[in-house]
Amino acid sequence: MKKLLWTLAPIIGWIFACMSFIIPVKRLRETDTLMAFYHPKPAYPFHVLLVPKKQIASLKQLDPRDSVFFADLYSAVQSLVDEFKLPAYRLIVNGGEYQNFPHLHFHLISDVGTFKHANV
Repeated sequence: MKKLLWTLAPIIGWIFACMSFIIPVKRLRETDTLMAFYHPKPAYPFHVLLVPKKQIASLKQLDPRDSVFFADLYSAVQSLVDEFKLPAYRLIVNGGEYQNFPHLHFHLISDVGTFKHANV
């Protein structure tokens, strides 16, 4: 399955870049550069994905000068932490052999707090 996903990487990237409005998820945050939504298969009580809206396969390909994306990413994380009153959290990005999905994405996770994962 992983090999198939990586074969489809250009199409997946195009969907996030050009057709993100058709992705059937409840958006927790959305800007011109990213969208944040509950992980469809959460591994933690609070598990949100933050995904760029441009074709970027991995962190290695992200332009470090993309200040608009970084500002949106940090702002989204900070507001989610505040909204869900997360007393402890992690922001994770997987790469290389650890990356299972062929589009850059960040995991905001927490296993402490009083929130409930509303995966709708």
